Amino acid sequence: MKNIKQILIATGVIVTLSSYVIISQVVNDQEKNAILQAMNINYLENLFYNKVAIDDDFSVKAYDLYMNRLDYNKRFFLQSDVKELSSYKKKIDDEINSEGLNFYTRANEIMKLRLAEVKAFYPSLLEKPFDFSVDDEIETDHEKRDYAKSKNDLSKIWKKDLKYQTLGRLNRKIIAQEKLLSDPDTTIDEKSIAELEVEAREGVKKNMDNFFTRLDKINEKDRITLYLNSIINVFGPHTSYFPPADKERFNIQMSGKFEGIGARLSQAGNEIKVVNIIPGSPASFEGHLKAGDIISWVAQGADEPVNVEEMRLDEAVKLIKGPKGTEVRLTVTHKNGREEIVSIIRDVVILEETFAKSYILQDGNSKVGYIDLPGFYADFNDPNGRNCAKDVEIELQKLKKENVAGIILDLRNNGGGSLQAVVDMVGLFIDKGPVVQVRQRDNELKVMADNRAGIIYAGPFVVLVNEYSASASEILAAAIQDYERGIIIGSTSTFGKGTVQRFFDLDRALSGQFEEYKPLGAIKITTQKFYRINGGATQLKGVEPDIILPDLYSYVKTGERELKFPMPWDKINKADYSVWEPKWNEDQIVTRTINRVANDDFYVSIDKMAKELKSNANNTTIDLQLEKYQAYQKKLTKQSDDFEELFKPIGGFSVGNIGSDIEAMHGDSIKLRLNDNRIKNIEKDKYVYQSVLVIKQMYKPSTAKAQQINGMNDK
Repeated sequence: MKNIKQILIATGVIVTLSSYVIISQVVNDQEKNAILQAMNINYLENLFYNKVAIDDDFSVKAYDLYMNRLDYNKRFFLQSDVKELSSYKKKIDDEINSEGLNFYTRANEIMKLRLAEVKAFYPSLLEKPFDFSVDDEIETDHEKRDYAKSKNDLSKIWKKDLKYQTLGRLNRKIIAQEKLLSDPDTTIDEKSIAELEVEAREGVKKNMDNFFTRLDKINEKDRITLYLNSIINVFGPHTSYFPPADKERFNIQMSGKFEGIGARLSQAGNEIKVVNIIPGSPASFEGHLKAGDIISWVAQGADEPVNVEEMRLDEAVKLIKGPKGTEVRLTVTHKNGREEIVSIIRDVVILEETFAKSYILQDGNSKVGYIDLPGFYADFNDPNGRNCAKDVEIELQKLKKENVAGIILDLRNNGGGSLQAVVDMVGLFIDKGPVVQVRQRDNELKVMADNRAGIIYAGPFVVLVNEYSASASEILAAAIQDYERGIIIGSTSTFGKGTVQRFFDLDRALSGQFEEYKPLGAIKITTQKFYRINGGATQLKGVEPDIILPDLYSYVKTGERELKFPMPWDKINKADYSVWEPKWNEDQIVTRTINRVANDDFYVSIDKMAKELKSNANNTTIDLQLEKYQAYQKKLTKQSDDFEELFKPIGGFSVGNIGSDIEAMHGDSIKLRLNDNRIKNIEKDKYVYQSVLVIKQMYKPSTAKAQQINGMNDK
């Protein structure tokens, strides 16, 4: 085969993204894998934000990542295997340059051998009862575990792992039985510990059978994807290769829609099972397909059906999804055992739960608007598709008509998304001005600004964040904070992802005569780094809220800084902007809130639990003696129950829908049920409630009557 990398460079595919690659037409996995490796590396060398040297140091990092991912819990490789493979530790860079895949090939040969060996001996380890009366323990932190010295040692490691799994199941069975025995309305035959242990082992055996069935279905695409991403992730944690199916899932996540039937599926062993039906989807309107149904055959209209019982989940999904207006016929077995052929006409499925939603929060006489935004979504393939900035503007207009005293934008657990969408969204709250500074690979700086004159909403504004608010969420929070346009409330800091990624379609590098290689997928590359308008990067540091509220993860290390090979923090010059002139005294509000929180039993308890969680995380050695294990599990259960007990409906605080939203849900039982659950969760959310109290301090009605109506007494 010709030198692929040299061909790529010579044809200028990276520069023009339109030239063609001339390659051998002998299609096989080895050749296609080499092509994928060369193309991904070539794109990275030309487009990644920083220049990364592919040398021995790079090779060691890639080796460590791949070995960790290939055998994460050190349950397959022997020490002799690792010793052999370590000879490649400083050769991956050489293989990249020569288009070799010897390390990848040899590592997978050994892994397949060890998988077959473990698959052959693990059933025998579950044939005899485990002795849970003796003192024994297991290390659950993979970094503290050692590879097995021999096959006999490997069997001992697996025996301990299986014992641990069985112990967990046994404990749950004991608890379930005790609960039933204490129920006066239930009569059961009490089983001995020995009988329950047998059932627990049988459950572990079934679970392990399913586990190895899934491993058997791992194909060459899965293996090369894992290897390529171990190399690519050395460039950065957010740069990665996406095989075609993964890229499609990303597009669905960003756009919030796809064409299909609207059923979420899972795989258990050889069964394709329906997890739930998406509200408003073709499957929900048809009505016969239910959660819990098992799909055995799939037919395209009147065509011959295809059996999916031995098929991988992603392959079965390909058969079930399809273009709008086409028919799919599913042979399903319902939970009552009845078999039925269900015919569904595919259509566009909208994932409503991913979109912005607004509610009215009522605390006494005060009425506050609340917008929940799960992600910064945008449909890049359809300019008329759903866009979070447009949706938030619609919600703002609806809330303004309700005469709310202020608005809370909830970005907790919002991992980001469209960069342009966040710029447009910030523009809803400010009048013209820069939102974020973006630096390119060549250090060229671009300021992305809101150029639309006027403000959609100018009232009191709170942005609620936590340690999992990332990327676009951090841009919005930072801009609002820098403009002093509102108050940021949340955990110690946001996630700290301050980089921008772009997708590049690898198929564009292949000419039409090489269609057999397609689809290759895409590569997501970090091409830019963004900075606040005050000049500081959000990278690593994130955004520190104006008001920090204790949460369960206050003492647990999270965020970008905990990922492998993140970019560093730095600072540039500030942009040209003028701060907002707030009608509230932020310093006074922050001080009053901090004092209020310090004396609030809820937050005192949360802080205590956060310290306990950190202690639990540090305790990686688990006792395998039944009584000791039960004592530890009771301690964890009590901690969990104590945590749940803190979240109860808050007196005088209620949540409701805007009238038009209620009308839109009329008659849809699934949407109504989901809506009721959301409202119940918000009514128990102390962080939302604390934000309401802050809004009440920000709001200043012009008359004494208005003050009375809006309940301005501080709590």
